[in-house]
Amino acid sequence: MTNQRPRCLTVVALGAALLLAACTSGDDDAVGTDTTDAAVVSTAAATTSSTVAETTTTLPEPTTTTVPETTTTLPPVPTWPLTGLPVTDELAALRPAIAVKLDNHREARPHAGLNQADVVYEEIVEAQITRFFAVFHSGDTAPIGPVRSARTTDIDLLNQLGRPLFAWSGGNRGVVQAVGIADAESRAHGQRPELYYRDKERDRRTAIEHTLFLKGTQDIWATISPGQRVPLPLFEYRPATTPSVGDPMLAFDLSMRSVPIRWTWDAASGLWLRDEYGAPHVDISGAPISAHNVVVQFIEYGTSVVDARSPQGYSVGSGDALVFIDGKVQLARWDRSSPEQPATYTTPEGTPVLFTPGRTWVELAEAGASQVTPA
Repeated sequence: MTNQRPRCLTVVALGAALLLAACTSGDDDAVGTDTTDAAVVSTAAATTSSTVAETTTTLPEPTTTTVPETTTTLPPVPTWPLTGLPVTDELAALRPAIAVKLDNHREARPHAGLNQADVVYEEIVEAQITRFFAVFHSGDTAPIGPVRSARTTDIDLLNQLGRPLFAWSGGNRGVVQAVGIADAESRAHGQRPELYYRDKERDRRTAIEHTLFLKGTQDIWATISPGQRVPLPLFEYRPATTPSVGDPMLAFDLSMRSVPIRWTWDAASGLWLRDEYGAPHVDISGAPISAHNVVVQFIEYGTSVVDARSPQGYSVGSGDALVFIDGKVQLARWDRSSPEQPATYTTPEGTPVLFTPGRTWVELAEAGASQVTPA
């Protein structure tokens, strides 16, 4: 696949904010030794009428014990590959990832499961709207949805995850064939209907395509096949003692074709909170959709190789990115040399961008069209 590369990224200072627009392409110390010179005690006999021979007594030299210096190095704490957080279940850490394709039509809200996903990719689809590609690994949740059909953009997202389980509602013949040759185990609704259900309450007020839900991750993990692998880490994480870097940015707007998005930093929770269509984006519990890190990754979109009506995003290649961490923004570059490897994110100086351990949201924005502006 030809590498896709946005040509430039304009950064203009606006006071304390930035205007960002995409353009086309304990060690134990050694115990000290206390050395005492040997004492020599001499006693002279008293002289009387007879002479007593002088005696000399030599005390034994004190012994010295040296305790060898010891250094204890604790093994690193194992972490979940997709969040960088400490592993809480060693057996679960050996399981494959689950990828789920989720609806983002106006009638699809509220969503279930987005706040429990380790990573969420948002991609542009037909009708000028977006859909979500949510990846689960470190935790269990139920339910998840609404579930929708796959697109060819999803294939390269799947291929980096070590043969994940893929839950989706189906697709046209070309998409079905593409998923069939991807490095993934399909768990489509048509293949495993017992993993899904229809939300009857939603069915009373919306079209049936917005009502399909997965019962939960446990049901899907029960169908693991031989050959599936633990996913590779997608990001590099900063230690708790390492401060975040970047320019202050407490809120920003992003255009994803017809979908207006705003992310706002909430210092109290340490999370970015998401709005869409001018209103808070909440899940079925009423909690705001959130993430510890947000990446705006500018990629090229073309026409799907199997459906002329559908855009296809190219996530293999290189280009510009904006990384939002801890109420700050960093200008970055993404590089991904093959579908089997995840992207790397580096600063303009070439050092890795260090993410906050936790959940990450990746906006697959359109180079030359999507814009990021301070809010």
